Amino acid sequence: MRTLKSIFIFSSILLLGYTAQAQIPPVDNNGVAIGGYDVVSYFSGEAKRGFESFSVKYNGATYYFFTKSNRAAFNKSPEKYLPQFDGFCAWGVGAKSAKFPIDPESYDIVDGKLYLFFNAPFNGEQFNTILDWNKRTTELQKAAYANWPKVKNSK
Repeated sequence: MRTLKSIFIFSSILLLGYTAQAQIPPVDNNGVAIGGYDVVSYFSGEAKRGFESFSVKYNGATYYFFTKSNRAAFNKSPEKYLPQFDGFCAWGVGAKSAKFPIDPESYDIVDGKLYLFFNAPFNGEQFNTILDWNKRTTELQKAAYANWPKVKNSK
């Protein structure tokens, strides 16, 4: 019985670790943006999951907020808080001219703008695109804005 309990606990920890790094599309099949993370919270230095009870529909997506005041800030100025490149991985747009899913906890704020990143195993190794972004921010940022008009309408 003790062995069974240990296996269950170990499996649960592995599953939690896996789901914590799951990559998501910027808007899921239910229309929820950024995995339910509060886009305003990023600007206070911490990615926080929002609550459905503090949600707003904007441009066809539903955004969740951690607090009523964050929801109010978003309602006042949504463009200020929306992630760049419709929430797709900024590195993917800049380095590969492609749309990559994102890990909502892998992000950067540059010049008051929110950028999200892919962070998951790739070809058998952990690959966090923010690491390369941090080395080449200016170059990749320029490339991403130049590439986005083509990438935006691709599948």
